[in-house]
Amino acid sequence: MKLTSVSSLADIAPHEWNALTAAANPFIQYDFLRALEQHGCLQPWGWEPNYLVAIDDDELVGASPSYTKHNSYGEFVFDWAWADAYRRNRQPYYPKLVIAAPFTPATGPRLLTRPDSEQAVIQQNLIQAAVAVVADNNLSSAHWLFCNDDDRTQLQHEGMLMRNDFQYHWVNHDYDNFDHFLTQLSSKKRKNIKRERRRVTDADITTEVIHGDDLSEQQWHLLYDFYRITFVKKSGAATLTLDFFQAMSHQLRAIFARHHNNIVAGAICFEGNDTLYGRHWGCYHEYDSLHFEVCYYSGIDYCIRTGLQRFEPGAQGEHKIARGFLPTRTYSAHWIADEVYRNAIRQHLSHETRMLDDYYQQLMSSQPYKQR
Repeated sequence: MKLTSVSSLADIAPHEWNALTAAANPFIQYDFLRALEQHGCLQPWGWEPNYLVAIDDDELVGASPSYTKHNSYGEFVFDWAWADAYRRNRQPYYPKLVIAAPFTPATGPRLLTRPDSEQAVIQQNLIQAAVAVVADNNLSSAHWLFCNDDDRTQLQHEGMLMRNDFQYHWVNHDYDNFDHFLTQLSSKKRKNIKRERRRVTDADITTEVIHGDDLSEQQWHLLYDFYRITFVKKSGAATLTLDFFQAMSHQLRAIFARHHNNIVAGAICFEGNDTLYGRHWGCYHEYDSLHFEVCYYSGIDYCIRTGLQRFEPGAQGEHKIARGFLPTRTYSAHWIADEVYRNAIRQHLSHETRMLDDYYQQLMSSQPYKQR
């Protein structure tokens, strides 16, 4: 088996990449990663493609979506404090190696393998290849972000430092409709959701979900404008381009809000095999409870109507619990090349994990569902 790296997915056939264990996750599929390359979403923001690939008998049997990073932007696993510790000691933290779906805080495979291959062996080789890239290129570290349970087991076995955090996810328990979902909530939470939805309808606002392939040119520009407005407010620049979103139209779902037939807000979601992923939103005018309707309730309703099993509306947001989203652990793994920093970060993560365990128990005690 040969382990190497390529600087562009143009060097790999789409069917070969998608034959790896990535089919259910839209953010690891060839189309998504290649579109980021093609439409100017990576290098300007510090993401330099450096895909690790495993070749056996001239066939692609494994790969990792890896990037040499020159900052920590667009990762959603925050290591700014680590970088600052290096800086204070006049040591370079950047560049580093990141194995992730860029700009996407969604759990998925990071050690991709063919289903008919020796998966554990290939995963082990991919991990070791990442560590070798760090050593050979004088990088500070390697980071596998939002890895799934299978990858987490392999990474932990190989001695990586493990880190966890929370997101808030909704699960479809075979609900017949939105009202059926509401019956599972406590009376207080149910009344609050009904009140928030009523505020939107009382303001003469309606919502609709449109498949990306069915968006008109005008709707595309409105949707992108909503995305751009929010990003400019938060960080001063929009990282993803309109061309990128249009290239992903087959998996994109737009949720629009209309006031007197004028579109006033919109959200961008992606649809996987069984999961809806909420990614971005924006609005022209502030309306009471509109964010909750567009980003949460319309998505839940869409999942129920289409039979999707999960809704992941994005990173952070403790307020989501009251609206039916439960705390769900996310995981990352880290290799720190310098032993002194590695030991210090290990101690930090041990303390952080204990705090998060306590916090998780607090969050679960406030869940909105009826106690059985």
